[in-house]
Amino acid sequence: MKCLNIVIVGVGGQGTLLTSKILAQLAKAQGYNVKVSEVHGMAQRGGSVITHVRIGAQVHAPLVAAGSADYLLAFEPLEAARAVSYLQPDGKLIVSTQRIPPMPVLSGTATYPEEPYQALLCASQAVEALDAYAIAVEAGSYRAVNLVLLGVLSRHMEFPEEAWIDAIAACVPTHTLETNRKAFMAGRKK
Repeated sequence: MKCLNIVIVGVGGQGTLLTSKILAQLAKAQGYNVKVSEVHGMAQRGGSVITHVRIGAQVHAPLVAAGSADYLLAFEPLEAARAVSYLQPDGKLIVSTQRIPPMPVLSGTATYPEEPYQALLCASQAVEALDAYAIAVEAGSYRAVNLVLLGVLSRHMEFPEEAWIDAIAACVPTHTLETNRKAFMAGRKK
């Protein structure tokens, strides 16, 4: 396997860090080397969160260089637009359509762009947008948006379904496993 580069972006509290933890668990269990780098300064207050995940036979550096991500997994459209420069020209963008206004928009000092997708469509022809929030609610919890998006990502990767479920089980609390599994499978089937 060539080195696989994944960038995950969202807003604090959406589960971006758990998503990177599940990917790391999955890769290690399948015998791959994995490096994860997280930037989550103001994450607890709803600020931007970005995580780099690199998987391969040998991975030497944790950061994904601009223009080299195979996948950009975005939990929010504006965060996707901010991070789209990480995506390689033939990379795949998977984005939830749920809008979460950042603090400047909430305070009235800025406006949320009308068409955040325009920048995304210009950067990549491979954009898969879905209402992951609605799918997560249907699966049992609005907090499972990250597992829905992970399910979508899993369709593009060559790891067996059982390995994904095992990685999820290793990373989530036992009492949330069934809801997280349902959300993952709903995303996988989209």
